[in-house]
Amino acid sequence: MASGSTIQEATGTLADEIQKDPSSLLQRLTTESLNEASQGFDTKSALEIARIINHEDSKVAGAIKKAIPEIAQVIDQVARCLRDNGRLIYVGAGSSGRIAALDSAECPATYSTAPGQVQYIMAGGPKALASSMETNEDSEELGQRDIARRRPTRKDVVLGVSASGRTPYVVAAVAYARARGAHTACVTCNQGTPLAEASDIVIVAEVGPEVVSGSTRMKAGTAQKMILNMITTGAMTRLGYVYENLMVNVHMQNSKLVERGIHILMNACGISHATAVDTIKSAGRSIPVALVMLKARVDKPEAVRRLAKSDGNIRLAIEDNVMDL
Repeated sequence: MASGSTIQEATGTLADEIQKDPSSLLQRLTTESLNEASQGFDTKSALEIARIINHEDSKVAGAIKKAIPEIAQVIDQVARCLRDNGRLIYVGAGSSGRIAALDSAECPATYSTAPGQVQYIMAGGPKALASSMETNEDSEELGQRDIARRRPTRKDVVLGVSASGRTPYVVAAVAYARARGAHTACVTCNQGTPLAEASDIVIVAEVGPEVVSGSTRMKAGTAQKMILNMITTGAMTRLGYVYENLMVNVHMQNSKLVERGIHILMNACGISHATAVDTIKSAGRSIPVALVMLKARVDKPEAVRRLAKSDGNIRLAIEDNVMDL
């Protein structure tokens, strides 16, 4: 476990540099550079504007492709921690924080995860989701305070999200979590940043200068959204909450999700709409239970037992008759 001095080492250099010359670090960030492709942007027609943005956006997937090995490492680390009753805790500010909050909020509805399994911490708190409170992102003290309230441990993954990789709030929070033994990672769009120094696994998507210089809610934001989607989707799939490529752990809370659950069961088992509806009712409105009942040809109590034994891994629960879990 890192000592308290590690936090100071990870954040002190950053704070000193910014205090001496606030523009020095920004000038070296590719996300803050001028984009030659959008010169004279304010003189363009709507069609030209859309084409320029679309052309720049097309570079995002290629930038992410270079970081796939690191993304895979984070997927496996998150899956291991969640399996061990740990948490994935995002830390962000501004647009990056809002993207992290969105990914966190969508996990319970998509995979029926407990609300506390995937969390977010944002500079300025929940109010910053709808209002601009970017001044908070300059505070290392607030970053340490907010992550300390979550009491990170070795069971957790704390993932900092920052396009620049220099946000003091995020760097300090990740450094604090690492010093407490938590697994740490980051998603950024620049190489050689203080956030990278504070993290165990570094995911860098170098998307280059933005169409509107410094507007990192654009390409950088798109890259961050895609990467966080990959991490949580990958982790939940590794945990067995996806069967084949079907979202079988969906929580049926409204009519759309109920119908989606019915069609998932129909596709997975090759059954009629009526049979799917009847099975879901028998399964207590649980798609995983219904799927195990149909695939393994067992009753509800046995399906529930298998799912409990496999920690919710649907494929392992189905194959219980041929595998010792």
